[in-house]
Amino acid sequence: MKTQSIMALAFASTIAITSPAIAQDRSDWPSNFTVGTASQGGTYFAYGAGWANFVAENLGVSGGAEITGGPMQNMALVHTGDLQFGLTTMGPARESMDGNSPLAPGLEMDNVCAIFPMYQTPFSVTALSSSGITSISEIPDGATIGFGPAGSTSDTYFPKMMETLGVNFERRNGSWSDLGGQLQDGLIDVVAFAAGIPIPAVSQLEVQTDVNIISMTDEEAKIITEAFPVSEFIIPASTYQSLENDSRVVSMWNFAIANCDVPESMVYEITKLTMENNDKMMSIHKAARTSVPENYNKNNVLPWHPGAARWFNENGYEIPDSQIK
Repeated sequence: MKTQSIMALAFASTIAITSPAIAQDRSDWPSNFTVGTASQGGTYFAYGAGWANFVAENLGVSGGAEITGGPMQNMALVHTGDLQFGLTTMGPARESMDGNSPLAPGLEMDNVCAIFPMYQTPFSVTALSSSGITSISEIPDGATIGFGPAGSTSDTYFPKMMETLGVNFERRNGSWSDLGGQLQDGLIDVVAFAAGIPIPAVSQLEVQTDVNIISMTDEEAKIITEAFPVSEFIIPASTYQSLENDSRVVSMWNFAIANCDVPESMVYEITKLTMENNDKMMSIHKAARTSVPENYNKNNVLPWHPGAARWFNENGYEIPDSQIK
């Protein structure tokens, strides 16, 4: 599982010496850390890289983001300890824990712990306005659809969703940036995005060309929510300049994760920093508006890291011992 690293290092020189995190015993903390994200052009990379820098700058430990194949690969890399931290979606997390990851069939990835809620991943479809495609039912027979990096949340679920809705397509994988470029160049017909909003690749497309951001009908949303571990979601019209009205789609929750062996005190300080500074997280990415402690109960898959659970329990968000690793 080779990945491409983009390390954005930050050092303790930016830290006020009065920080309570600096005063505690850090003898068992790693000297640096890495966060597994996904491909460039997607929300995971923007969110994860910004969060890694935020943690590094405030806790005085060098760290950064790593480009990966997304949630499924992050589960594997964090489970093995190749990465200390990562980002994942609840569907791929469940499959990985149950031993159903295509990256390591039969391996139950049970050394991955939740640390905090991130945001919901909407599943949305984008096509060029010039294509004339304004609904899922209008996607032509045999259309080439980009589903994101192989093994990503989109690639794992969106093809099955399209098949369930009766769409006949040719499958294409790649980074969100690459697929956006292929869509603009007419090399593919549709991109089926699964990423937090606003998706950088969609925002970039809007600047360069006219696009249709396609909603699901009431019936389509009903069919998909009954068949997959998702819920209905509304993309506000204000999210993209191409949207004139709110857009109904479906979504799946994302959580930040840690290898369960990362020191409790380190994960406690990271959780505290993140959950108590939502304004700073919002400055990293607008999707972080839901990265708030009240959404801790959206995790019904992963065990909680003891350090994260300690912060939540101290602040009135009850996590029972049975849910803590």
